Amino acid sequence: MNSTTSTRSGLLTLRRPARTRQRKGRTLKLLATASLLTLLAAQQPAAADGLPDTIERIKPSVVSIATHQPSRSPRAQYIATGFAVGDGTLVVTNHHVIPASLDHENREQLVVVSGEGRNTSLHSAEVVAHSANDDLALLRIAGDPLPPLQLGSSDAVREGEQLAFTGYPIGMVLGTYPATHRASVAARTPMAITARRSSELSEARIRQLRDGAPMVFQLDATAYPGNSGSPLYRIDSGQVVGVINQVFVQGGREAAVGHPSGISYAVPADRIRPLLANVRE
Repeated sequence: MNSTTSTRSGLLTLRRPARTRQRKGRTLKLLATASLLTLLAAQQPAAADGLPDTIERIKPSVVSIATHQPSRSPRAQYIATGFAVGDGTLVVTNHHVIPASLDHENREQLVVVSGEGRNTSLHSAEVVAHSANDDLALLRIAGDPLPPLQLGSSDAVREGEQLAFTGYPIGMVLGTYPATHRASVAARTPMAITARRSSELSEARIRQLRDGAPMVFQLDATAYPGNSGSPLYRIDSGQVVGVINQVFVQGGREAAVGHPSGISYAVPADRIRPLLANVRE
């Protein structure tokens, strides 16, 4: 038999041989260790999804969009975010942030600011393609090219998917320090938001509703003034699938900062490709 018997106080006890008990003890310890490691792996922080590594790759390609005037104080006024694509000399941003006019007499110009903090470089820029309907603009910068971001398929984005965007919120206050926020895709919705009152129906909004507004991503995410033009990208690969272009606010511009709604919108990145094709032709 593989066990021994003994009697004590009228009780029959079955005992395994000592060697068998030792083996069982080692097995239980190994199982307990494996279970503990599995539990710890499941409790790793959200950083385990690779976002910190992706941010490091993304940041050199993300830039500030500004106007620069030598006689002005401060010389640069930050208005939005952009990111490099194509050959690195092309930068995507929103059409609505581009100034309608510049004070050329006082040498005001549109610029792209690359780098971070005090280690920044100014690149003169010009609009080479745009789509007002898609709220996108493509700029060409002077100087050395920047590392371009890869465009992914926005058609493959699913509701509930977790993404991230990096940009310069409130650039005139916080400076050139890119910030990253997570975003959950809540819906695909028309870009034009239905007005609650007739006073909110501007000519542009009426035209959008009449012509059929393009579909955009509605995000559960907090974006701020200055985030316009930020790349919306996949956390694992860094592929850009959208461009942040507006937030839902109740009130004026100040409300977007003091009382953010947590609802933001992004133009699908597939709309960038026709602009790139026009520039290459």
